[in-house]
Amino acid sequence: MLYWAAVFFVIALIAAFLGFGGVAAGAAGIAQILFFLFLVLFIVSLLVGLLRGGKPQLP
Repeated sequence: MLYWAAVFFVIALIAAFLGFGGVAAGAAGIAQILFFLFLVLFIVSLLVGLLRGGKPQLP
């Protein structure tokens, strides 16, 4: 998910550089939504892992 947020961010930068303001705004909005969704899911995953009492396992 973080990968897709970065992809949309790059698309927004390229579109803004080329003068496509609407496309840039849309891609930046999608990137922002994906980034915050990633953060929420990451924090929830950390909290669930801590509440289950398990230690992180290294491969």
